[in-house]
Amino acid sequence: MSTQARNEFGGRFGGVELFGKAHSLSALFIVTLRAAIGGMMLFAGLGKFAFISGEAFDASGYLVHGVDAASPVSGLYAAMGSSALFIEITNVLVPVTQVLIGLALIAGAFVRLAAFGGALQMLMFYLGGWEGEWLALFDSTLIYAIVFATVAAFGAGRILGLDAYIEKIEIGGQPLVERFPVARYLLG
Repeated sequence: MSTQARNEFGGRFGGVELFGKAHSLSALFIVTLRAAIGGMMLFAGLGKFAFISGEAFDASGYLVHGVDAASPVSGLYAAMGSSALFIEITNVLVPVTQVLIGLALIAGAFVRLAAFGGALQMLMFYLGGWEGEWLALFDSTLIYAIVFATVAAFGAGRILGLDAYIEKIEIGGQPLVERFPVARYLLG
């Protein structure tokens, strides 16, 4: 396969054909983007652990008082914040998943799964932080969600990442992604 064919990407979306050519530095920048967004998520998660920050993470303040009434999820978040069990689960789940997402992206392992988790968290923060003003429609959490989606779409784990090796692990004499095709949606 020629270099030119490898550097082309695109597809058909909603009846529109989108095609392009990647620059020779594209692989370097997508790996840098993957590592940077992974590092951001890793340190955001680590900062929520009491042994690092000095105080325990508590999601109830955000869920109950931090969401603007104009947000489309304000009622849902307030209901979640009123459940002690939900808060306890969230207080563990948010920092742990942020650390795992960060580590996975930095290592390039299970990148699509990790990027999906990162995008989902950012979309939840985005919806919770939206005050209903159209001028605030494009804030940093929405941009972060798009960055996570971009990392997933480019299969950034195959570039200087562990996903390139994980995909080739043989199970029953077949590469992992052939034996379990759904793995293609988790790796990459």
